[in-house]
Amino acid sequence: MAKRDYYEVLGVPRDASPEDIKKAYRKLAVKYHPDRNPDNKKEAEEKFKEVSEAYEVLIDPEKRRLYDTYGHEGVRTRFQQGDFTWRDFSHFDDLRDIFKDLGFGFDFFDDFIGNFFGVGPRSRGGYRAQKVRLKGEDIRITLPLTLEEIYRGDTKKIKFKRFGTCPVCHGAGSADGKAETCPVCKGTGVVREVSTTFFGQFIREGVCSRCNGEGRIIVNPCTNCSGTGRVYEERELEFRVPKGIREGEYFILKGEGHVGERGSERGNLVIVISEKPHKVFLRDNENLHVIVNVGYSEAVLGTELDFPHLDGRVLRVRIPPGTKPGEVLKMKGYGLERNGYRGDLHFHVKLIVPERPSREYREMVEKMQMEEKSIFNKTDRFVKPS
Repeated sequence: MAKRDYYEVLGVPRDASPEDIKKAYRKLAVKYHPDRNPDNKKEAEEKFKEVSEAYEVLIDPEKRRLYDTYGHEGVRTRFQQGDFTWRDFSHFDDLRDIFKDLGFGFDFFDDFIGNFFGVGPRSRGGYRAQKVRLKGEDIRITLPLTLEEIYRGDTKKIKFKRFGTCPVCHGAGSADGKAETCPVCKGTGVVREVSTTFFGQFIREGVCSRCNGEGRIIVNPCTNCSGTGRVYEERELEFRVPKGIREGEYFILKGEGHVGERGSERGNLVIVISEKPHKVFLRDNENLHVIVNVGYSEAVLGTELDFPHLDGRVLRVRIPPGTKPGEVLKMKGYGLERNGYRGDLHFHVKLIVPERPSREYREMVEKMQMEEKSIFNKTDRFVKPS
């Protein structure tokens, strides 16, 4: 059966740009993906392969030049077997994005497509199988902090338990230092499973469960650590809290987690911040907000108040004469510091009115009321909000 024209397969003109070609391929690859066509899977597999072959040629400048000049015969020598197979496809990164769009995610793609060539880091020659040494686990600790500690960037000490290197076998896991080749993986650290899909034959390689990828089995396990090479230890650490760190954020202390089995690399210590509620301050990122209660005379005549800040300093807060309830007085640069930036400190003015005023207080207010009447004779009571 004669092959269709590659431009026709992708539905693009012969002068299509690489962006147009990529866009057309993504659309058709999603359309013909076999998992999207469970009732017509065989035909969908063929269509999927056809559009991928067209994409492989047209997205590559040299292959496209040969195809435009000599047609299908011009690119036959660029395929390993003279005709396109999945081993000739070199744009699996683009397929990775398509798999992600279909909801499979990167882990699925690496497991499914990557295993076509084997496991391990990708190189120009494909995927290379390699032994696996499992890194030690990370430790996650939640650290409650007061706003004062966050404001100052205090130094903190924590104690925690973690796996450390066994002092008897020094992490080897063996009482006498002897080990033998794993009978399951024959010393390779990996086991192989062959399966067939529409991409072709896949060779799936995974970590050997018998030796955990090390390729060797301990003959005489250390009795102190049961052959793992690690035992629990108590660790104390001192570190400085980053100024202005927020609720839910974390920082990482590398190499302070569990040591891996039989001397493998340590994991990390992840410290997650939990900010304690403050009885006075409300935090808004790096800005701080406080309500300042004032009496009627203080609002009218003005006053100055002493305010204890988070680092122990006493700030002088000036309430100007004629301050209205609800006004916000800002002290620039007195908020939290974070990455060299300082927020502001905001005082929200609240008028306190006595619930049961004394007779003297009432008499003073009645005198003020008389004066206010003259004010409202010249000012409307109800006005449109601005």
